Amino acid sequence: MTIIPDPTTGPRLVLIPRLAAGGRWRVEAMRSLREPLLLWFTQGSGRITIAGTTRGYGAHNAVFIPAGTMHGFEMMGRVFGTAVFFGRQHGLELPDTPLHLRIRENAAQQELGALLDNAQRELEGGRPGAERAATHYLGLAAVWIDRQRARAEQEAAPEGADASRRLAERFARLLERDYRSGMGVAEFAAALGVTPTHLTRACKAASGRSAHAILQDRVLFEARRMLVETRMPVKRVAESLGYASAAYFTRNFHMRTGQTPSDFRRRN
Repeated sequence: MTIIPDPTTGPRLVLIPRLAAGGRWRVEAMRSLREPLLLWFTQGSGRITIAGTTRGYGAHNAVFIPAGTMHGFEMMGRVFGTAVFFGRQHGLELPDTPLHLRIRENAAQQELGALLDNAQRELEGGRPGAERAATHYLGLAAVWIDRQRARAEQEAAPEGADASRRLAERFARLLERDYRSGMGVAEFAAALGVTPTHLTRACKAASGRSAHAILQDRVLFEARRMLVETRMPVKRVAESLGYASAAYFTRNFHMRTGQTPSDFRRRN
């Protein structure tokens, strides 16, 4: 297997519309990253699913996603903002759980915008120590995240236990670990100690989608990624994702995308 190397292992900032370059599946399908991600939406709206729970987002929403957390988001119309990739070895104190912060104060909105602008300016300037300087700005952004989280926790009304959300989150974590295993919803439900019906009901309550749809979405994203980013033969892609045969993988892929795996690879 030959993998196309990823040259960007340090911090980087990308405009959110550019994340969908090459296909909206790159942001909409369930996937995870090996590094923490901050999404700072400044205009537009949509829905974002993180660890099995779906919420609406709008302008001046900050969404922090830890490394290894399954997520995907839809863009309804034109959406603007910045995606901050912290890098795999960022050395910063960042949250270990997902956060969705709705920032209402102008001062707080401007503060984060200025920190990200300064970090981007350093990364694009090419001066000595630029990455180190950008990392310091992102360290201040991490402090900003902590302060906004503390404020949100103080303002939040007490909530009762949400069993459906907790089960959906457990399913998302297990799915992220084992989506290559070929396990179906029944096997995941058994591993979680619930029935498939109960698991699907919980997923629909938390995200509006069935457990099967979430599972298929995660596997399909990985299939697309492997077809685009590696030269692995289609048969090997199918095997690595737990399919019993390349023919079944091809039929499933074509049914969901309208293209065969080979056609998708050629066009992307």
